[in-house]
Amino acid sequence: MLFYDPACQKPYGARSLFEGALGGTEATVIRVAEALEARVMQHNRSDADGRYLPPRPERDIDHLIVLRDPRPLRAICARYPGARVYLWLHDLVRPGSKRGRRLARAKDALAELAVTIVCVSDFQRRQAEAILLDDGSRSRIRLVTIYNAVDDALAPDGSAVDMNRLVFFSSPNKGLAYTLDAFQALRRHIPQLTLRVGSPGYKSLRRAGIEHVDGGVNGVEWLGPQPAERILKEVRSALCVFYPNFVLPETFGLVFAEAKAVGTPVLTHDCGAASEVLADPQQVLPVTRGQRIYERAARLVPSSWRPAIAPCAERLGLFAPYLHRLCAWRDGARPHPGPDARFRIQAVAARWRAVLAGESG
Repeated sequence: MLFYDPACQKPYGARSLFEGALGGTEATVIRVAEALEARVMQHNRSDADGRYLPPRPERDIDHLIVLRDPRPLRAICARYPGARVYLWLHDLVRPGSKRGRRLARAKDALAELAVTIVCVSDFQRRQAEAILLDDGSRSRIRLVTIYNAVDDALAPDGSAVDMNRLVFFSSPNKGLAYTLDAFQALRRHIPQLTLRVGSPGYKSLRRAGIEHVDGGVNGVEWLGPQPAERILKEVRSALCVFYPNFVLPETFGLVFAEAKAVGTPVLTHDCGAASEVLADPQQVLPVTRGQRIYERAARLVPSSWRPAIAPCAERLGLFAPYLHRLCAWRDGARPHPGPDARFRIQAVAARWRAVLAGESG
């Protein structure tokens, strides 16, 4: 079994889980590869590190799993003739989007190679089906859902909870600018609130429209890229993961699953895979038309203006749902989630084995 990553920004291996910041896709690949004792090749790796290898031909590959990008499928498959081929999607593939059009253009190749599409949630799978099965016929393309994996050791540990602390740990392009606007409003009602912000490090703050790292939003502590151990320590002691993201919906959201595993609720929106993963209506809020209009308008002005225009959105009540929910949680209604068996490594590995054996669903 070979996982082939043609898109990672830098090589990674088993030690990457502990040595520094790591994206959710890479963390999941490591956990699954270790559980299945599979090899992992990365397009930009030059030296072997155990099962993590530079690109090279291999003659004993029965199952070839290509990550994320369908464009190099033919070239990669040519190196491993006879292998059954899988495309493991991790990103949004909304019909009409850049990645959606890319997947649509690859439809003939996917059918010719009899590719199995592996999606990380039913939400993402529905997106892919809308593109690949739009003619109403079931071609040779098979689509399945396999959830991402969370470390089996994660569980609540009795950490003291700071009811004034919120945390945001995700890529800044996933609604961080809007989150900071909402946080300003929350602080005007609960001045003691703080927000700790970290990220995997593969998207810059400025590219996400965040200009005021060194000031402009009181109560924010910028942690930057952090290893998983530090992130989870912060999550355990927070009132919640404050993640009002509807800008770039999560196809799975490892932040949801890991927060759930350690017993910390998430306050987010009912979009993407959030409801599917969290499975708790108390942790998801609907996205209102006003919120969408405000965010679209805010992107049209210089990012440095956002702290000045956010109070307008506050006066319109756009941030009130977050305040009401957080106040209820601070007053004793805070949810107490726990580990979800669907995301345990053993369950995810068993699902992979079933799919590789030809089972559907």
